[in-house]
Amino acid sequence: MGTVMGAQTSDPRPIPRLSVAGLRAQNTGGPVHSSLARLIASGLADSRADLVKATGLARSTVTRHLDTMIDAGVVTESGTVTRPGRGRPPLRLALNPRAGVVAVADVGAHSARLALADLAQNPVAQEEIALDVARGPEATLDLLTERLRGMLAESAAGDGPSALVVGLPGPVDARAGTPVRPPIMPGWDGFPVGRTLTERLGCRTFVDNDVNMMALGEARALPESEAPLLFIKIGTGIGGGLVSASGELHRGAEGAAGDIGHVRVPGADDTVCSCGNIGCVEAVASATAMAARLRREDSGLAEQDRPRGAADLARLVRDGHPGAVRVVREAAVTIGEVVALLVHVYNPARIVIGGAIAAASDDLLARIRGVVYRRALPLATRQLSLTQSVLGMSAGVVGGTVVGVEHVLSPEGIGDVLARSAATSSS
Repeated sequence: MGTVMGAQTSDPRPIPRLSVAGLRAQNTGGPVHSSLARLIASGLADSRADLVKATGLARSTVTRHLDTMIDAGVVTESGTVTRPGRGRPPLRLALNPRAGVVAVADVGAHSARLALADLAQNPVAQEEIALDVARGPEATLDLLTERLRGMLAESAAGDGPSALVVGLPGPVDARAGTPVRPPIMPGWDGFPVGRTLTERLGCRTFVDNDVNMMALGEARALPESEAPLLFIKIGTGIGGGLVSASGELHRGAEGAAGDIGHVRVPGADDTVCSCGNIGCVEAVASATAMAARLRREDSGLAEQDRPRGAADLARLVRDGHPGAVRVVREAAVTIGEVVALLVHVYNPARIVIGGAIAAASDDLLARIRGVVYRRALPLATRQLSLTQSVLGMSAGVVGGTVVGVEHVLSPEGIGDVLARSAATSSS
């Protein structure tokens, strides 16, 4: 887990392992296998002696559980570990990247990025497909299922993924795996996305808000000192994701944390949002709102240049179209006011602005930064970084991969991998 889908990370911060006392109390099965696998994957232990020291378990206990994982092909033992002093160097332990495959679907309003990754978080396959979430869950999930199955077959990824992670562009009950009244996703409210995809692909499915996945991916690609991290995506809508100083996603009590697109902004009382309220920042300053404003106010635009969404607007901004640059700069001031408020609420170490418009030009980021540093108090901004994403459009796939791999290495997940391996060996 030293790399995150091609991006170097100084600290992969795997999910916390059990305490020594906890391991001794649960000296069987999944908890011990999980802890050993995560110690190996994180680089904190690369020999049997390291595992004994890190866990506090007897050498015979470590050997018994480790040999089970080696026999199942989850862990490999080859090469040697360089150690100072004399004596025979120990064999090096490593997580076998081929022991499982994690599938990720980072779904946007009009497209989805699909990826397969091995347990070392190396890309196995990636592709982007066009879709329209407004067509409803059945049509969208049919398309996702078809393409994921195709990618699995083309990559010869065994008998299917060990985990599937799906990011959706709206509020999500992550525990139930269902969207909750998503404003830009008609027909999706309460639909059992997680259960449906689990039944189709035969693996545990995790469903979350897409910006949460982007925030997690971004945080894991940066030094630990860059957290707490607030990720803000400006696209068809506006959303946020927060990663705590400990490297964990903050979802709130019901998973609604970070749903900043529906913060009300002053001076927009005549603007109706897709959520039914008035004056939401998403209705005023999202890429969709910017594109609509440009269509209304710039009558000189040729028909083929009239933007319909984020991709079209980003193209005009890259081309330096004066009207497009103007609406982006004006929207950035509104967004900056909301971000300044969030700085006081969350006090993050780093704020990341993502999405196609942010990637197309520095204008959006520069204007937001100017408002934040002018409006927020010095204590909250004196060491604040406000930047574009280091992962760009891959942030959601990276975050989804992290979630999937951490599940595979959890007590439940590692048990599934070992059971699948045993079934394969006996067949």
